[in-house]
Amino acid sequence: MKTYSVFEVADWFLTKSSMTPKKLQKLTYYAEAWSQALMKQSLMSNTAFEAWAHGPVSPELWQEYHSYGWTEIPKKKKSIIDDPQAKDLLESVWVTYGKKSANELEALTHQELPWKNARIGLDDGMPSNTKISPKDMANYYLSIYNGD
Repeated sequence: MKTYSVFEVADWFLTKSSMTPKKLQKLTYYAEAWSQALMKQSLMSNTAFEAWAHGPVSPELWQEYHSYGWTEIPKKKKSIIDDPQAKDLLESVWVTYGKKSANELEALTHQELPWKNARIGLDDGMPSNTKISPKDMANYYLSIYNGD
């Protein structure tokens, strides 16, 4: 499977709908997490997700879109993602998580081990730039997939 930048993956989600930066962060995180679990490789070549207080965040994506604050990033017309495996993965993430709100997605990530493991020893709301382990992502989401 080809890899893409976090911005290319974000643009793919933005062809589906306009959304807030927080929701976009969580969808791109789930795309990476499920890629680690199912494809055993990274989908994105230029970012690592960090365990911020409000859930997983790509610092590069945050830098690009944080000026939108709580307002929605406009919908995009097209995506350059052309790899069939990547498109199938992204479509599955969209079908699974796309109807959820940003707050629902944040709450969901807060219940899941990859984010929780990266925040061990931190109080709620404390800032952190600890990277979420790709191995934790792979193991946790594969266990969900397998029904463990």
